[in-house]
Amino acid sequence: MEFRCNTDREIARRLGGKIMHIGIAADHGGFELKAQLTAALKEAGHEVEDFGAYELVKGDDYPDFVVPLAQAVAKGTILRGLAICGSGVGACVAANKLAGVRAALIADSFSAHQGVEDDDMNVMCLGGQVTGYAESWELVQTFLAAHFQQDERFQRRLEKVAALELR
Repeated sequence: MEFRCNTDREIARRLGGKIMHIGIAADHGGFELKAQLTAALKEAGHEVEDFGAYELVKGDDYPDFVVPLAQAVAKGTILRGLAICGSGVGACVAANKLAGVRAALIADSFSAHQGVEDDDMNVMCLGGQVTGYAESWELVQTFLAAHFQQDERFQRRLEKVAALELR
């Protein structure tokens, strides 16, 4: 792997050198943050699939972009997803409607890694109007660097959650 700057080296170190296929989606409320995070992810060497919005349209609806992202995560064509709307709440609600998606609204670094380590979170939701770029980028890096711990108790809990999806 060729590194373009010290930031790339640090990201690669934190991820164990792993480059991921990441999906990203946002409505108008997260449009600017999505553009910034997409650029940073690509700079770090990740493969980024953009599920829209592709232009800023003030009246667009987050499910139109978040649901296709969540479907790709559920199918396994995307390893991890980033869903962004104004507050992050709507994106989280929409993503969690799909079986196999474990999305959470993240605003702190502990939850960004613990959600993956304990709960196998595969979609991180952000509020484009409440979390700035610098903090969001730190949260994304933490989310991507985390790994599910697969302890028996975590597996047991996820089985209980998955059983709810069958109802």
